[in-house]
Amino acid sequence: MVTVFVAAILVTIAVPSFRSIIASTRLRSAADDVYSAVNSARIEAIKRNTTTQLCGSPQSSNGTGTLATNCSTQSAGAIVSSTGVGVIRSGLPGINAPLQLKGGLTALQFDSNGIAHAIGSTANYTGTVADICTSTTSTNNHRLVQITAGSIVTVADPSSGACP
Repeated sequence: MVTVFVAAILVTIAVPSFRSIIASTRLRSAADDVYSAVNSARIEAIKRNTTTQLCGSPQSSNGTGTLATNCSTQSAGAIVSSTGVGVIRSGLPGINAPLQLKGGLTALQFDSNGIAHAIGSTANYTGTVADICTSTTSTNNHRLVQITAGSIVTVADPSSGACP
């Protein structure tokens, strides 16, 4: 009887920790998917010696022109090219409830040198590409995928805050 009682106490202590670990793992996996999509768009631009675009969300953030048209039938995170094949890679697979993209995914165009630019800008992009969050935990519930100087991609974690 004592053994069963001790086991029950250990289970009640362990279950919340496992939930937190699972939520953190899902959050990290989704951030890695965005990180991979950004780097893939960059590599494809260099490899194909053309402009590629990481399709953003909402659709209106994709701008106008051939790349925006190629993004119009794709989900966030798709990679499209201005020449040839059009759609290089479909959208992100791993951002499902309870994970959310807070504020959407920033659409970026990569020139043939692999440098990211915001839509309609020629300046090297520096900023957040995606803020992925979950409301299943109240701390360490955000991962930020960011680019510095148009080419340095990082994942900043952990951070906390409200996840709408």
